[in-house]
Amino acid sequence: MERLSYSVLEKIGYKGYLLKDAPERVLQFGEGNFLRAFMEGFIDTLNEKADFNGKVVICQPRPPRPNGTYDKINEQEGLYTLIMRGQENGEKVNDSRVISCVSRCINPYVEYREFIKCAANPRLRFIVSNTTEAGIAYDPECLFEDEPASSFPGKLTQFLYARYKNRLPGFIILSCELIDRNGDELHRCVNSYIEQWKLPEEFKSWVEKENIFCSTLVDMIVPGYPKTEAEDLWEELGYVDELIDAAEVFGAWIIEGPQSIKDEFPVDRAGLPIRIVDNVDPYKKRKVRILNGAHTAMVLGAYLAGKDIVRDCMQDDVIKGYMNRALDDEIIPVLKGIDRNELEEFAASVTDRFANPFIDHELLSISLNSAAKWKARVMPTILEYYEQRKELPKILTFSFAAFLSFYHLGRENAVGALKAERNGEMFLIRDDEWVLEEFLKLKDEPDEVVAKTIINNEKLWDDSLKNLEGFTDEVIADLALIREKGMYEAMKEISEN
Repeated sequence: MERLSYSVLEKIGYKGYLLKDAPERVLQFGEGNFLRAFMEGFIDTLNEKADFNGKVVICQPRPPRPNGTYDKINEQEGLYTLIMRGQENGEKVNDSRVISCVSRCINPYVEYREFIKCAANPRLRFIVSNTTEAGIAYDPECLFEDEPASSFPGKLTQFLYARYKNRLPGFIILSCELIDRNGDELHRCVNSYIEQWKLPEEFKSWVEKENIFCSTLVDMIVPGYPKTEAEDLWEELGYVDELIDAAEVFGAWIIEGPQSIKDEFPVDRAGLPIRIVDNVDPYKKRKVRILNGAHTAMVLGAYLAGKDIVRDCMQDDVIKGYMNRALDDEIIPVLKGIDRNELEEFAASVTDRFANPFIDHELLSISLNSAAKWKARVMPTILEYYEQRKELPKILTFSFAAFLSFYHLGRENAVGALKAERNGEMFLIRDDEWVLEEFLKLKDEPDEVVAKTIINNEKLWDDSLKNLEGFTDEVIADLALIREKGMYEAMKEISEN
């Protein structure tokens, strides 16, 4: 069987959309599974439905490895298969398409001149990045004379300087790294290098006036290369593809920037789930509170109720009802700045995503670092709910009792974890070492002591919980309910009353 290429697709009579020749309009820092599903999926659709007519040149921001993605992209002429799997409106979806919007992959560690040459392309207008959470960082050891600069913001500064010297317009820069205000932080790092490297003031002014640094929020689960299925998929597709990328059906991209971006990036005409907004923060809050908050509020209780993966929870009326009650009655009502209908649509998509029949999302893997997750994702909703209504939200308050019940099962230290048992089977509770130590000290204490001690731990929650009227008493009552009826029946009772 032959490797995927344009000629192979012609031989097998591929009937899907392809764009073989187009100018490079996007420079992308990052060749990983996420961007190749998320960004390239969107660009391919823009080409097909909105005549974007653009190719993506991918820049691998790290030195290449033998037989790595850099080589494979070029060997396959930028082509690969994207498989979209999941559930929409309760219906299973399993679609695929050949992505043809990638022109090539370059690596500045072996092709620095080719990398800089891209800055002279007048058709290049967009720069996209996903260089991991650690990628956007200022490193004072990074030097302008290095070819390339060691850090991603350093490479970007070198590239922008080459663009400036070519007397060309700047870029719309779209940061996709999972950090707060990613575009603002990248802009700050670039300015730091301009100062450190003593680059001309005229260049600094050009960066400010000619470039738009957009903070963005990305949302898509990308399992990536389906290793266990790959050879079966090759047989089905009719070609060898070592770059197959699998992703969920759902995707959303919120971009903070001027509406004029749509003139060059026609996302509305393509019907894409991409929004250009004045402020990305409410949408991040929506994701953290609804998607992540629902996960965190449900997971620990569901595990103790006997479930192992998220999909199983969505097939259980009690646990699904518990989660939906939290969303409908407690999380959505306190969110401000986004239309209620839009919030409800997003929450409905969460149910479909959690029920994805193609992803075995283990509850224990989600339980990692639950103390910090609960503080960031659930506690703010509880505090806002109380502030607005002068009463506690029942489901979310119960989720803290479930958190305590889960961690209180820890009996002894393991490496970076506590050993615990569920129904006679050992499992590991994983969190920061100091968090685990706080619970281990309480392993022989009754629920009431555990609740009061942990709630009053300011290192965990500041003073937010100990000063929340009625919270301690409600959590203690919930723990008694769990002891009396078991987690599953307790979740049922708390969500039905």
